Amino acid sequence: MTDSEQHLSAQDYLRKILVAPVYDVAKNTDLNYLGSLSHRLQHDVWLKREDQQPVKSFKLRGAYNKIANLSDDAKNRGVITASAGNHAQGVALSANKMQVKATIVMPETTPDIKVDAVRNFGGDWVDIILIGRSFDVASNHAQELAIDHGYTYVPPFDDEDVIAGQGTIAKELFDAKRDLDMVFVAVGGGGLAAGIAVYLKQLKPNIKIIAVESDESACLKKALECGERTPLDQVGIFADGVAVKIIGEETFRLCQQYVDEVITVNSDEICAAIKDTFDDTRAIAEPAGALSVAGIKKWLSQNKPEKKLQIGGILCGANINFHTLRYVSERAELGEKKEAIIAATIPEKKGAFRHFCETLAGRTISEFNYRYAPADNAHVYVGLKLRQADQELPEVLAELKKHHIEGFDLSDNEAAKMHVRHMVGGRVQNLENERIFSFVFPEYPGALMSFLNTLGTQWNITLFHYRNHSAASGMVLAGFDVPENELEDLHQHLDQIGYQYTDETANPAYHFFLKS
Repeated sequence: MTDSEQHLSAQDYLRKILVAPVYDVAKNTDLNYLGSLSHRLQHDVWLKREDQQPVKSFKLRGAYNKIANLSDDAKNRGVITASAGNHAQGVALSANKMQVKATIVMPETTPDIKVDAVRNFGGDWVDIILIGRSFDVASNHAQELAIDHGYTYVPPFDDEDVIAGQGTIAKELFDAKRDLDMVFVAVGGGGLAAGIAVYLKQLKPNIKIIAVESDESACLKKALECGERTPLDQVGIFADGVAVKIIGEETFRLCQQYVDEVITVNSDEICAAIKDTFDDTRAIAEPAGALSVAGIKKWLSQNKPEKKLQIGGILCGANINFHTLRYVSERAELGEKKEAIIAATIPEKKGAFRHFCETLAGRTISEFNYRYAPADNAHVYVGLKLRQADQELPEVLAELKKHHIEGFDLSDNEAAKMHVRHMVGGRVQNLENERIFSFVFPEYPGALMSFLNTLGTQWNITLFHYRNHSAASGMVLAGFDVPENELEDLHQHLDQIGYQYTDETANPAYHFFLKS
């Protein structure tokens, strides 16, 4: 849309939303009450389940509304779009439903699972073109094809019909629960927020609309600060569904008028919100899909309203890569401020390891990475379960200092959380008598300390790796410096303590990466 074009009024958008034919293909999705989260936050939280759409995201609404409003001539010529995500699937299913030929351009780097999904939704009505290694290359190619062949380009967000299609969510939300005080909406290009805000503000002007952005792609926040649409230098891709460098022109105009506030959340907070959503609904949101819940939690923690509020959020998508769940699981506790990561320096001598654990005053250790250092001091990487990390962590660090142990907070250190936690260890020279064992022991509060007490201090610990996975059993990989003549004594001791264990000293993985 150019500056010379006349913008739709709010009343025009209201009419377009009310007559949008999205229900030919989309569902009126559930509005679920999040009981556990509501109890914890002391406010009532309701979640609109757009993951229930056939393509597992809200994008179907806007894509279908855009294509449905085309003239017969435009439909006959076909449509085109560039997308490697939810929008592509929405266009594919819409084209199939209306029997309109669609071309979908995707980068060559698009995972096969997404390409296959577009192909399955589109059937014979969709042609897929893979080109370039970036979205920009794919988008430029799609625009060129649109001009060359007369295709209609279906934008992912910056289009009146697309915005109106997304706005049908607001209609359903208002019909289902008219007493909402606030609605939190994820923002990428702004189509969802614009459609919801323009509708709700006409029917209930005092309702608060809060836009939620990833702090790695906060294009609306930057545009509002600059007073105009301004591209970000770069965007993070963890929340890939909102990884947009510059907000749309029409979406920005509407968000400026009807969005009350913008809040940003980080990746750890998004991971915690994915877990919160799962706990209450058993639905697994994609990172962008969990933004509204992350925003609700952060806004309430910052503002602490006295009145009990009725709050709505949108679970806008659930197309998550399965392997991403490993990252989500690792980071959820940090995002909830229930875990802290610290590095500490301890003396390299017998009993120092157990003394360090005792100094933690019975707090639950969620992770422990340690490798013998042939020097006076050793460094350990420790995860601690805490009720409130921002309050308890200073107490922990002070307690360590009291016992002459130097500790450092790494809870916000991205390199430490992403990479270093998996790299603590390595080979140690002149450690010829090292023996490696894996252990399985019952997992319960204080189990690790009990395990260490049972092992005793007869042999020096040379390696220790433990991570609490919230399972019934805890697993540890441990190394001991045991002379050959004491090996039988060690085995007898391990047999007596009653834990399941396996001698891993001959394991090739140990020899490749840990043995000197």
